Amino acid sequence: MSAAPTAAVHPREHYLNVDYGIRSWLLTTDHKRIAILYMISVTVMFFIGGIFATLIRLELMTPAGDLVTSDTYNKLFTMHGIVMVFFFLIPSVPAVIGNFVLPMMVGARDMAFPKINLLSWYLYVIGAGITLYCITIGGVDTGWTFYTPFSTTYSNTYVFGSIVGILFAGFSSIFTGLNFIATIHKLRAPGLTWRRMQLFLWSNYATGVIMILGTPVVAIALILVAVERVWHIGIFNPALGGDPVLFQHLFWFYSHPAVYIMVLPAMGVVSELVTTFSRKRVFGYEFVAAASIAIAVFGFLVWGHHMFVAGISLYSALLFSIMSYLVAIPSAVKVFNWTATLYKGAISYRTPMLYAFGFIGLFTMGGLTGLFVAALGVDIHVTDTYFVVAHFHYIMVGGTVMAYLGAIHYWWPKMFGRMYPEGWAKLSAGIIFIGFNVTFFPQFLLGYLGMPRRYHAYAPEFQVLNVMSTAGASILAVGYMLPLIYLLWSLRYGEIAPANPWGSTGLEWQTTSPPPTHNFEETPVVTEEAYAYDKHPEMEFVA
Repeated sequence: MSAAPTAAVHPREHYLNVDYGIRSWLLTTDHKRIAILYMISVTVMFFIGGIFATLIRLELMTPAGDLVTSDTYNKLFTMHGIVMVFFFLIPSVPAVIGNFVLPMMVGARDMAFPKINLLSWYLYVIGAGITLYCITIGGVDTGWTFYTPFSTTYSNTYVFGSIVGILFAGFSSIFTGLNFIATIHKLRAPGLTWRRMQLFLWSNYATGVIMILGTPVVAIALILVAVERVWHIGIFNPALGGDPVLFQHLFWFYSHPAVYIMVLPAMGVVSELVTTFSRKRVFGYEFVAAASIAIAVFGFLVWGHHMFVAGISLYSALLFSIMSYLVAIPSAVKVFNWTATLYKGAISYRTPMLYAFGFIGLFTMGGLTGLFVAALGVDIHVTDTYFVVAHFHYIMVGGTVMAYLGAIHYWWPKMFGRMYPEGWAKLSAGIIFIGFNVTFFPQFLLGYLGMPRRYHAYAPEFQVLNVMSTAGASILAVGYMLPLIYLLWSLRYGEIAPANPWGSTGLEWQTTSPPPTHNFEETPVVTEEAYAYDKHPEMEFVA
């Protein structure tokens, strides 16, 4: 990027202090303030989901179901899944990090549709509020997948209200994706061609496509569940002439691409971290960018691998198995190219880079075990066991959460103009990595040995591995609490951050920290490809 770094001083007026009061925040159309609102919201939902996870792990410390009843346990894992998937993992990186940095990365003053951007946050909050209300008055026990006919006929919990809350979150997701696509298409700075865009932009562009095309499908499926539940129309219930497998097709047609709504923006974050902290161009930039689009396309073609034991034909299962192996290729391209970027790079082991390493390790483990469940013979053995639980947590939590924390630490100086204590940040990154593996790796063994998921009581021979998993969850909880403490501390006591503490070439670093309301005093002009560190040896770490 050609724009020169602004002097490392605080502007007298920036987006945080230009206007005060709750009203100014609740009615803002500034993408940066909306990102902060999202950050607060998803953090609250993350810790609520974490409380449910804690209760689940405490229940599983002993083989007998002696902490909560089976009905309560069903509600715990359902509510944990709903809160974490729909209200944390899906919106975390796109809505928080994407909202904050995407307009600055393209050299724009704001999103293409600022009022729709604010509306998307309000829809998210309304959806979260409805869902939390359902939780407080009795909860849901269907599992976060709402499988029929249990969800439409037999469950006497608050399924309808939860579906309404998720629908609001879905519309929020659609509006966010619409804004990403329009902003990248129409508001790029002069000279910022498609081949010069940062890889975070490519990832969020692909994510926006999935949000717009996939979310309406799950919305329709959940509306049909609500219709059948209220009016007893035979859509999914075989007793009424319906087809329960139809619901699985509709649900997973969205919910498998939804994994890439979580992971694609995380991959974009890792691309930024790897190139910044190795001081090298991304190896094979075009291939990494193309891999983002390929993942978005292939992601819509593999939903059937969730249904190998649901009664689909052998031939369709074989086709979905082949496609599941093919979708692993663009993900492998990214991991290979990140590794090649690191080769002979001047690697700096700052906190964001530690999270990038954590992402690569955990995502690779999750991806490799995904190949196991994509194989028809192995999948029959491990379906609905803790092997699958471990697999998707390595992808969705180990991958997405590590990248999200890496992004928070990377762009924190830009967001608030303050640095955080590096020692504490590195300690928390190490604790999270260790705690995650101690929590979820034993679950691979549990699943292989035959322990089913969603059981609140189990055979005694599984206790040792379950106790180990619960111990790991305790370590993980400490790791997650530390950033909350020291990042809040840094808002007041942290060192003043320079405009570009990492010496990055990205456009978002070419304005002050925190940025002014309209991001740039003058519209930047781009004359170079992304990540031209070889042409700018003066770009060094300041902080």
